[in-house]
This record gives sequence, C-alpha cells and structure tokens, in this order.
Amino acid sequence: MPLYEYVCEEPEGGTNVIELLRSAKDADAPVPDPEGKGRVFRRRLSVMSVGGGGGGGGGGVSSGASGHVHSGSCGCGKLRGGCGM
Repeated sequence: MPLYEYVCEEPEGGTNVIELLRSAKDADAPVPDPEGKGRVFRRRLSVMSVGGGGGGGGGGVSSGASGHVHSGSCGCGKLRGGCGM
C-alpha cells in the first residue's frame, strides 16, 4: 500500500505534514485531522529518490557532499545537472 503525505497550512504561517498508508483509490479522500482541530489536509506531491550508496560503479552523477544524485532525471524533476546540484 502506498505511503502518501498530506499537508495542512497553519494559520501562523507554518505547515503540518502527516503520512498515511492508503490505497490509491483513497489517496484523495478527505483526511480527518489527527488532533481533532478541524484542520484541512491536502495530499502533496511526494518525490522519492533512489540513488546509489557509493559502491563506485553507480550510474548516477553525484554532486559531492550534498548527496544529491542524478540518474537519468533528478528527483527534483529536472534532467541530470539541470537543478544545479
């Protein structure tokens, strides 16, 4: 079952994020406020990145210390090297 992230914009300017395991058909169904405060949570786009862990011969291009790995296209949605990382 997929793990989805839901975000609530707080009146003070912050955000509150929760994660829920839900079926794909229920992904956009309303999410009850876990604290009962009546807040509205909306599903946000989650980006998952799978990168090599070192090992030398990986196909990704790493930008050094940041650990940001490009393999084909980056988790940021841009092509290899396109995000400046």
